[in-house]
Amino acid sequence: MQNRVLYLPSAILGRAKTLFCRIVSAGHTPARCAGIMCLPATTHPIIVPMSSDSGRHTPQRHAPGQIRIIGGQWRARKLNVAAVPGLRPTGDRVRETLFNWLQAQVAGSHCLDLFAGSGALGLEALSRYARSVTFVEPNVTAFRTLRESLNKVDCQVQDEISNALAPTGDDVDLPQPGIARLINTTAQQFLARNAQPYNIVFIDPPFDSAVQWETLAALSPGHLATDALIYVEAPRRQSQPEQLPHTMRVIREKEFGEVCVRLIRMSGA
Repeated sequence: MQNRVLYLPSAILGRAKTLFCRIVSAGHTPARCAGIMCLPATTHPIIVPMSSDSGRHTPQRHAPGQIRIIGGQWRARKLNVAAVPGLRPTGDRVRETLFNWLQAQVAGSHCLDLFAGSGALGLEALSRYARSVTFVEPNVTAFRTLRESLNKVDCQVQDEISNALAPTGDDVDLPQPGIARLINTTAQQFLARNAQPYNIVFIDPPFDSAVQWETLAALSPGHLATDALIYVEAPRRQSQPEQLPHTMRVIREKEFGEVCVRLIRMSGA
C-alpha cells in the first residue's frame, strides 16, 4: 500500500493537529495507526485516510447518466442520457478514434444519426461544425432528452413528427449550418421516405437488435452523397457479411474490447 500526503487547508489544520495529539497521547505512533501518516516533525502533521486499493481507480470524468463532448465548440460539455433499456452511448475513446478518422470531412457536412439514442455521435459532429445532423430516434423518452441536450448547447432544432413526409426532389429544404433535425421514428421508416443524400451516416443500433448490416444494405445511393462515409458500430462477436454492397468498402476498422467499429466509404461506381 502506497501512502500519499494530503496538504490540508488551514481552516481544518487545527482539527487535524488535535486529532493527531490525541492519537499520540493514547500511546500509538503514526506507524501503528493504519491509514494515518504525518510529515516530519519540522512540519505540521497531516492525516491522510488510506485504503487498500487507494490510487488504483481513475475517477469518473462524468456520471453514468451523462455523455461528454470531446471536441469542437462544445468540448467538455456534459449532457444527460435518458434511462432507456438498451441505450448505450458510444464511449469517449471510440468517438475520439472515429472523429480522428473523419477529421476534415465533418465540417460543412450533412450527417445522419440513424439510431440516435443519446445523440453522442451527432452532437459530436455538430460540435465540430457539421452543417446539419438528422437525428432519428423512435423512443419518446430518449427523443425528449436528446432535444433537451440540443437546447442546452443552444443548437437550432428542427422537429418533425413520425408521420411527417420527408422532402423530396427539388423541394428538399436543407437545414442551415449547425441545425439539428429531430425525427421521432424508426430508422427503417425514415429510410423508406428519405430523399436527402448525406455525407456521413452513423449506424449504431442497440446491440441486441443486430440490425447493423441490414441497415447498411438499405442505404441506397439516394440516401448517400458521392464518396459518403458510413460508420458502423457492432459487437465484436457479430461477424461482418462476406460481401458488402458492391459500391461500399471498409477503409478503417478497430476493436475496443467487445466492440468493433468500422468506417465504410461509398464509391460512385
